[in-house]
Amino acid sequence: MLAKSFIDKGALVPDEVTNNMVKDFVERNLNENGFIFDGYPRTIDQGEELAKMLEGLNTEVSMMLALEVEEDELVKRLLERGKTSGRVDDQNEDTIRNRFKVYKEETAPLASFYSTKDKYIGVHGMGSVDDIFDRLCQAIEAKQSDKD
Repeated sequence: MLAKSFIDKGALVPDEVTNNMVKDFVERNLNENGFIFDGYPRTIDQGEELAKMLEGLNTEVSMMLALEVEEDELVKRLLERGKTSGRVDDQNEDTIRNRFKVYKEETAPLASFYSTKDKYIGVHGMGSVDDIFDRLCQAIEAKQSDKD
């Protein structure tokens, strides 16, 4: 509920709250064969905290996938999603635009953070869902074959 109060305003959830939620999830699911974090980390501080947390579990982030889409297209998609999702933060263009402002200031630097670790993969996010899915799969498979 605490996290939702920030999300509804289009703001980032404070690192301490988010990090604790992720840590709790990871610890409850230690026997799983990896994780996909959607929308986390969102800041370099979160990325560093995640690295420490995973290091303590003798693992690390394999890759950061980022769908690369123009802002106006994303606004259109989010407003459309807001019609069916019930998410308050997807129903107001001003709130969505504020999310992009926050993204540019706080999240976009993660691309460089993970690029320096050779973990960033940008994926063209325009086209059909099937085309985008195929590009994501190809990126994951290519990165996995690099590790082998």
